[in-house]
Amino acid sequence: MIVLMSTCNASREVPSLSPSPSPSPKFLAILVFGDSTMDTGNNDYIQTIAKANFMPYGIDYPGKIPTGRFSNGRLIPDFLASYLRLKEAVPPFLDPELSDNELVTGVNFASAASGFDESTNLEYNILPISKQIDNFRNYIARLNKIVGEEKARTIINNALVVIGAGTNDVSGKAEENDIKYHDVLLNKTQTCIKELYDLGCRYMIISGLPPLGCLPSRRSQKLDIDGKCLEDLNAYALSYNQKLIKLLSEMQAMVAGSKIRYVDVYQQVMDMVNNPQRYGNLAFIL
Repeated sequence: MIVLMSTCNASREVPSLSPSPSPSPKFLAILVFGDSTMDTGNNDYIQTIAKANFMPYGIDYPGKIPTGRFSNGRLIPDFLASYLRLKEAVPPFLDPELSDNELVTGVNFASAASGFDESTNLEYNILPISKQIDNFRNYIARLNKIVGEEKARTIINNALVVIGAGTNDVSGKAEENDIKYHDVLLNKTQTCIKELYDLGCRYMIISGLPPLGCLPSRRSQKLDIDGKCLEDLNAYALSYNQKLIKLLSEMQAMVAGSKIRYVDVYQQVMDMVNNPQRYGNLAFIL
C-alpha cells in the first residue's frame, strides 16, 4: 500500500504529458503494465498462487468485494483513469467478460509478483512484462476488429501508458548489493519501452523503485533497528533510479514524437515516512 499511495501522489507528473482534464479526455485510453501495484485482477485468470481474490482485499472497493487488486480499494491505474475522465476503474485484459466498450478506452495487462526480468518469481507462473506485451499485441488485434485499424492506431497513439515494475526484480539483488544487475534491468526496461513504441505507444510514464529499505517485508527482517528503514537497501534503490532517469532521458531523444516521463516513487514514500502527519490517517503501518 505504501508504494500504491506514493505512486498516486507521484502521478502529478501526468499533466506534463497533456493539458489538465476537460470534458473531452486528452488521452483516448489508458494501458497499464507492471506488478501488484498495477494489477487490477489479471492474476485471477491464470494458474498462480499470487492472487488477491479474498478478503480483506477489496474491503473499501465499491461493493466491498475482492477484485484481484492487492489493495483495500482502487489502485493507481484506477485513480489515473478517473482523473483523465476515461473510466472509474481499469479492467484486467484477461477478464473473459471484458466488453468491447471497456476495451476501447483501455485495459490493464499487469500481473502481480512480476517484473521486467522473465526469471523473477518464475515459480509463481505469473506474467512478466514481455508476456504482458504479448497480451498487448492480442489487444491490438481485437481493437482492430472493433474499430478498424486506422481508429485503433489513433487510440494507441493517444493512449497513456503506465509502467510500474522493478521492485520484485531487485528483491534479492538489493540485499546482495548486486549493482551489476542494474544494467540487466535497465536493458530489459529499454527493450520494453522500444517494443511499446514500435507498437504505436507515444505517451509513457515509468515509475522508479521505492525506498526498498522502508518496505515492511524488509524492515521486519531486521528487528534490531527499532523499525527504521534499511539505509543500504535505500541506497541501492536510489542508485538504480538515477540510472533509470538517465536511460529515459536518452530514450526520449531516440524515439521521435514520444513523451516519456519518470515518476519519482522514492521521494514520495520517504516524505510519508518522514512526515506522516501531512497525509492524515494513513491506512498502513510505517
